[in-house]
Formats: sequence, structure tokens, C-alpha cells
Amino acid sequence: MITTLPGLYLLSVGAVKPAAWLLGWSGSVVCSVGMLRFVNLLFSAGNLYLLYLLLSKIHQKNKAVSGFQRILSTLTLAMFPTLYFFTFLYYTDPGSVFFTLFAYLMCLYGNHKTSALLGFCGFLFRQTNIVWTVFCAGNVVAEKLNEAWKTELHKKKDEKICSRKGSFSDLIRILQFLIQYLISRKNLVTLIALTWPYIVLVTIFFGFVFINGGIVVGDRSSHEACLHFPQLFYFLSFTVFFSFPHLLTPTKIRRFLLSLRKHPVQYSLVAVISLFLIWKFTYVHKYLLADNRHYTFYVWRKIFQRHELVKYVLVPVYIFAGWSFADTLKSKSIFWILMYFVCLLAVTVPQKLLEFRYFILPFLIYRLNIPFPSVYRQLVELAFYIVVNAVTFNLFLNKTFQWPNSDEIQRFMW
Repeated sequence: MITTLPGLYLLSVGAVKPAAWLLGWSGSVVCSVGMLRFVNLLFSAGNLYLLYLLLSKIHQKNKAVSGFQRILSTLTLAMFPTLYFFTFLYYTDPGSVFFTLFAYLMCLYGNHKTSALLGFCGFLFRQTNIVWTVFCAGNVVAEKLNEAWKTELHKKKDEKICSRKGSFSDLIRILQFLIQYLISRKNLVTLIALTWPYIVLVTIFFGFVFINGGIVVGDRSSHEACLHFPQLFYFLSFTVFFSFPHLLTPTKIRRFLLSLRKHPVQYSLVAVISLFLIWKFTYVHKYLLADNRHYTFYVWRKIFQRHELVKYVLVPVYIFAGWSFADTLKSKSIFWILMYFVCLLAVTVPQKLLEFRYFILPFLIYRLNIPFPSVYRQLVELAFYIVVNAVTFNLFLNKTFQWPNSDEIQRFMW
């Protein structure tokens, strides 16, 4: 039933065995539940430090951000409920996040061979982490494209393009620039020279998929890839829920309504496309309908299963969520946004199962890259995370139940 590669188990042996040998522990102690869960506690401590380093690196040019704000933001992200819960269980998520964030940090510092090696470790924890290796390579490419684009603008002395980022004519010009840049042999050679460690890793990944006959190991029947486009809508809603102090503000709502009034045709087109994607590409996994231990089961039953039309009625919510999500990233270059969006699609859309754990990495990378919010909003976010964690742990520890066909104790969890 296990569908991931044995990265967590290999690392557990590598960490626990030497400690047992040095301290003279018995086998029952070495392979106890407590010792194995302790491995994830170490990963979570590493994640705390990595989040701080990433925030410092990504926002290093913002001198207005104080050390207190960085620490507060680090603590908030470390308390992110969907990740924090698995700190205390023997799941792949803390290790998967650790190696992916470490790879991203090394990429930002220009240590691309180290980044690719760490990306490989992340791949051993979860196969879909290969997407974040592509993201690291995309960071390098986006940086080069942005430099070339600025040079192009300077040559034409047409700074208006940059300030009006988002209009249709600008998008056409950017696409033309992309095509011209990428058909240049000199530019391609430069990009390959910079990203070759990631290219090697992606080649190894495709070799694995070919030999394995797919990306999944173990129970393939329950993890079939499909074009589940509404997963993007679920992720955007998930992000608005957990970042509501930044995304669900009166100012943002007013600006969205103003944008809606200015561009009714564009929003109508987006709404029609969204309705079509929901109609044709909504999939409901058997686990989502049958496993009542997880939040997603109750979200689906209490919201989506109330009426057949509910999934369509939520389209305005999805559109606002998408607009607010994109609006907070407008400080990033258009090439970074395009690259992140491609990776977001690649990591969410092929998943048939609605599972909040799949949203952890795209959420954290998004949250790391948005501008620093005010201290007040960060405190509200942290307080909200603490409440959600307290509720989740209370349900897990104290609200146990049993299935009719099993004597085992069942617990509510993410």
C-alpha cells in the first residue's frame, strides 16, 4: 500500500542505527514508534531554520523588514497546520519539505549541484518532488529571462510595458520575446550550462518512470494520474483559508470588485472556462468518499455533496481566490510567476485524490515569496494556526472511534 520511495526509511536507519550502536540500545528501542517519530522531529527543527534562511535570502533587499518580523514569520510558517501535525507522526512530509526547501535555498545561493543532489533526496521521499527540482531550474531560467527582458525594455526605452504587467498586449510581447530568446542557440547553451545538474536529475527521473512503468510504486490502482483541473481551485481556496489575513482583506475585496467592473468580458470568459473544467474534469477518489478519518472527507460531504450545483456555485469564490493569489505575487517577475504557475499545475492537476498534504510545498513556496505583511496580520495568522493545531490535536487524541468491521482505534487527522 506504500506508494513512495524508501527515502524516509533509509534515512531513519542511517540516523537511528549509529545512535543505537553508540548508546548500546536494544532492537526494540531502536525501532520503537517514539524513535522513528523522533526522526521527523529533527526534520521539523531543520525546517524551522531553513524557513528563516529562505525568508532572509528572498527578502534580503527589503531593508524595512526587521529581524523580529523574520522570526515571527518563520514561527508562523513552522506552525502551518497541515505540516505541523505530521511533525509528531512517522510520515514523509517533514522530510520531503526539508530536502525541497534545502534544495531551493541552495539554488538561491547558486549552489546548483548541491541543490540537485538535495532534490534527489526529496524525490526519494516523494516522487512528485521532481516538480520542485524543475522549479529550482526555473528560478535560474526566470532570472536570466528577466535580465534579458529588462535589457530589451531599456533598448526600446519603453518602461510602460513593465508597469502595465498583465495586459493582453504585454502578454503577447512577452511570449514573442520568450520565443526569440529560446530559439537562440547561444541563449540555450547558456541556460543548459547553468541548469545541467537539474537536467541530469530530471533525466534520471524519466529513466525511473520508464523502468518502473509509471511514477507510483506500490498500490498503483489507487493513485492513477488524471487531468483533475479543479485541484487548482481547491488549492487556491486552501491558500485563501490559511492566508486569510493577507488575502481576504476589505481593501483586496474592493480592488477585486473594481477590477471585475473594469474587465467584465475577461472575468466572464474565466468563469465559463472554470465551469467547463469543473463539469468535465471533476474526479472523486474512492478514499475521499470512504475514509472518514480525514478533514477532506467532511469538507466534501458537508459542502460539495450538499447539492450537485454547489461545485459550480463556488466558481466566483475560486475566481476571487485566484485573483487575490496572483495579486500578492505581483512583486515577482512575470517569468517567475509563469514558472511557478506551471509547477503548481504539474504538482496538483494530475492528482485524483483531494489531499491537503499535497498542497504543503506549493503553499510554503508561495508564502515565502509574497511581500512581508504587517506584524498585526502575522500575529493574526499565527494565532489562527495555533487554534487550528489545538483543535486538530484535540480531535486526534481525544475523539477516537471504531469502524464496525475493525477493532482498531481510529483517529481524526489531516
